[in-house]
Amino acid sequence: MILSGRKISKGVAEGEVLKSTSPISFLGGIDPKTGVIMDKNSNACGKSIKGKIFVFPMGKGSTVGSYVIYQLKKNGVAPLAIINKEAETIVSVGAIISDIPMVDKVEIDNIEEGKNVKVNGGKGTVELIS
Repeated sequence: MILSGRKISKGVAEGEVLKSTSPISFLGGIDPKTGVIMDKNSNACGKSIKGKIFVFPMGKGSTVGSYVIYQLKKNGVAPLAIINKEAETIVSVGAIISDIPMVDKVEIDNIEEGKNVKVNGGKGTVELIS
């Protein structure tokens, strides 16, 4: 099954889904050294986004969040791709400057944690694999 969305940041990535059901702030909500989610309000608290397809409704918080995403990439602990229900500028800029494929306007309720998906940021699609 292929879900169509809006292209935000080009690139293709395939991997396992890590899903937060609540919005995420990258500044203070994710450790830039380890990629571990520290936001106590997230169901994914304590899990690492490293090497995952990170799915969450939207970002929140400080504009510094864009640079936290960039730090995650430089530290080798960034997600393979990002899928949002509704992208906002902070996460979008972070994904673009970090070369992380990103798609939004996708019905994330159809994407299950632990399943594999393929994100095509250039086409704005998410393929549900398993």
